[in-house]
Amino acid sequence: MAIAKKTIAKKKSVEPQTVLVTGASSGIGEALAHCFAADGHRLVLVARSVDKLEAIAAGLHEAHGVKVTVLPADLSLPDAARALAGALKRRRIAIDVLVNNAGVLDQGAFTAIPAARHQALIDLNVSGLTSMVAQFLPDMVKRGRGRILNVASIAAFQPVPSLATYAASKAYVLSLTESLAEELQGSGVSVTALCPGITATGMLAGAAQANPQLSRLPKFLIGEVNEVAAQGYRACMEGEVIKVPGVVNLAATIASAATPKWMMRRIAGALFRKAM
Repeated sequence: MAIAKKTIAKKKSVEPQTVLVTGASSGIGEALAHCFAADGHRLVLVARSVDKLEAIAAGLHEAHGVKVTVLPADLSLPDAARALAGALKRRRIAIDVLVNNAGVLDQGAFTAIPAARHQALIDLNVSGLTSMVAQFLPDMVKRGRGRILNVASIAAFQPVPSLATYAASKAYVLSLTESLAEELQGSGVSVTALCPGITATGMLAGAAQANPQLSRLPKFLIGEVNEVAAQGYRACMEGEVIKVPGVVNLAATIASAATPKWMMRRIAGALFRKAM
């Protein structure tokens, strides 16, 4: 009798790259850092909290043996991206992959949110992200290789009453990503938008504290942060332009694209007015 030989699949080797992750101190950013570290990539972690970053960096180094650099920064400030790029150049650290995850969310009626908080959201979600791309993309194009992963949201695809400014900011991120993906065809640089739905992170917990209605969401609507990050990581490394994790989220996105705008506004209004 012939004995079948057991085939052991070898893990595909990946050339280590240097990956900058913003908003790396928690949530999807932290989970993405773990995905990159697990494949042996060097990391630069950026967020406002240096203590959290250093704890995460120590854990990543211990678990995966990768080099982790911590650079605290508030990317909502006008000159933060330029200062960060300058600090990396002084250390002779070139960024191969840029992960723009830093972002904030305010949930509630537009008129109930102070003007300063609307502006702060735009400063980080829109201006900060754009500044990071503007600082690091030119060098990637010069080298003829690089990847950018912009964390957007399924809120980018439709109007979301009670999340008006946040949804608008993520629509900007999605539009920027798609435009750059086409503009950079043949350059060796890919740009990906990760568009998760509701995900179990500290951001969701904070929003649920402000609005108890959110704590009653069905569990099947809430994505698991490590799975969301894993799908985003794979999409980035494979050069996909748009990644929507989760079957329910993908179906909702496809449905919204096929639905007239006026109807989407009415449906969104009926759903989200109850959450306000």
